[in-house]
Amino acid sequence: MHYFANGEKLMKIRNYISPTSIGTAVILGTLIFAVGPSKADFQNGPKAIIDEVWQVVDREYVDTTFNHQNWSEIRKKYLAKDYKNSEAAYRGVRDMLKTLGDPYTRFMDPKQYQSMQVDTSGEFQGVGIQLGLDKKTKDLIVVAPIEDTPAYVAGVKPKDILLTIDGHSTKGLDLDKAVSQIRGAGGTTVILKFRRDTQTLTFSLVRTRIELKPVKYSLRTDAGQRVGYVRLTQFNANSARDMRLALEKLNADKVDGYILDLRSNPGGLLYASAEIARFWLGEGTIVSTVDRDGQKELISANRPPLTNKPLVVLVDGGSASASEILSGALQDNHRAVLVGTKTFGKGLVQQVHPLSDGSGMAVTIAHYQTPSGRDINKKGIEPDYKVEISKEVLKNFKPEQVATMDDPQYARAFKVLTQKIAVQNGTPIANDPLVSTP
Repeated sequence: MHYFANGEKLMKIRNYISPTSIGTAVILGTLIFAVGPSKADFQNGPKAIIDEVWQVVDREYVDTTFNHQNWSEIRKKYLAKDYKNSEAAYRGVRDMLKTLGDPYTRFMDPKQYQSMQVDTSGEFQGVGIQLGLDKKTKDLIVVAPIEDTPAYVAGVKPKDILLTIDGHSTKGLDLDKAVSQIRGAGGTTVILKFRRDTQTLTFSLVRTRIELKPVKYSLRTDAGQRVGYVRLTQFNANSARDMRLALEKLNADKVDGYILDLRSNPGGLLYASAEIARFWLGEGTIVSTVDRDGQKELISANRPPLTNKPLVVLVDGGSASASEILSGALQDNHRAVLVGTKTFGKGLVQQVHPLSDGSGMAVTIAHYQTPSGRDINKKGIEPDYKVEISKEVLKNFKPEQVATMDDPQYARAFKVLTQKIAVQNGTPIANDPLVSTP
């Protein structure tokens, strides 16, 4: 669940993808921003927001059974209650939405909604933690730390479970409230306690201004191969532009093939994901969405790609949403093979609505599918070559070892790419079990 965009006013519909939360943002899946607040039957008083939210769900929610309950009776139930103020009504809204059993259809009070809009600007004051909510345990789990942020440098890892924020338990704390507590003015400190396997770890992190630089790239000349390594950390408003620049530069350097690293990439903008897919694909479906009525919409590639060179994509459990759209498109269209571990499994589409009192809500309106028709929600995408990194290796792994031959997943990707380059050049490497064709 994440929100990343360019910070402009919501004057038109935009599509967003994300899975989690950035110690200042939240991953939701594919997000579409609606224009203007919805109209409620109750124009005054706290009940207006109850009815406004109910109407949005009634009109747009993907599950027309509303979690097998009478949605009209739910409206009557919550409008029959007395709400002394907005805060009481907000609690009522959240209780009402909980009946849907969908953690991604959620309400944001004015402060939280404003915070979400700040997140879409591509920079924020925080520590760089992307959080997710485990639907079964209700634990707040780290999807991934953002590179070169206080959390990343301190050693926060994917799948760490957040236990306390400044000494206060996170039990029962929803994602938005956790994010708002972690955020704060630059230069201030937040103390976070995590559980990692059987360990309890405490980090004192100094908040700072975090600017999201989505693309890093380099030319690698290992083992006689010229490899273009591209690390994409997020799909924000600048990702497609920066990716194009990276590929143009690497093409000019006459690389033999590419490794695209999507590990720990939580998602971002849908249109950025689609545009980047078009850099690699000349034609074919990129992704499809299926709404509550079973209507399918396709996003496709329809122009010459920037490169036809062999491509291997690195993925892991932190690769979510837009990352899964891109990797799924490349895998299903046989443009690339995936190396690493199964992806996160975020395949839902939410529409974000501004509400009449300055609050907002996100409602799940569709599922998305990969080109072959796979619904990967809660399932993830399996790589062509599964490469686990052992706990022992992770224990001693240093940030500077990422994407080097000391990185088991990168090393395997390099071997696979070497085979693909050899095949393209007409000199395949024989009898190498590490690079056998899947």
